[in-house]
Amino acid sequence: MAVISSNKPYRVGRSRTGLGLFATKPIKKGTRIIRYFGPLLDCRKKEDDAIENKYLFELNGRWTIDGSVRKNVARYINHSCRPNAESDVRPRERKVYIRAIKNIEPGEEINYDYGTDYFKAYLKPIGCKCDSCERKRKKQRAEAKADRAQLKARAEKKAKKKAGKGATPASKTKKLNGVHFHGVHIHSVPHGRVRTSA
Repeated sequence: MAVISSNKPYRVGRSRTGLGLFATKPIKKGTRIIRYFGPLLDCRKKEDDAIENKYLFELNGRWTIDGSVRKNVARYINHSCRPNAESDVRPRERKVYIRAIKNIEPGEEINYDYGTDYFKAYLKPIGCKCDSCERKRKKQRAEAKADRAQLKARAEKKAKKKAGKGATPASKTKKLNGVHFHGVHIHSVPHGRVRTSA
């Protein structure tokens, strides 16, 4: 497995969800990019178990890394449902590394899947904002818009057809003393009166 040099191939920058970690150099698949670190919390201790923040990385049932420290640049790596990196958890060493699972190009945001528990607790209530989900929502909005336009066109066509049936064509109109009678039969009766029937 390739390991990053001291000349770091990433930088913190602005992303869709706030701040993110971006590649500044090509990163090959399998490369260890960065270590996720911070104080170790023992879940058996009440004071450690009471700590709550979005940067807790659970190693196992007992140990958790509190990644909220400012020096932990890996905390800027955002979630993605289709990531280009993954977490390499080493519970015995009590360490977590983030490594590339795809080739990452300069300027590309580095991201990994945070897992089901984190997703349900923090991301699902507000909606995932990763590129994959944004593209999916954009496609769904476009499909819904096309469906609405199609339904509207059908309704307009139906309304025109219905309006066309109500009007009698000019060839079926009858003229009596210069007046058009639509679909009405004229019968003559004595004393010059006119009787009509439908």
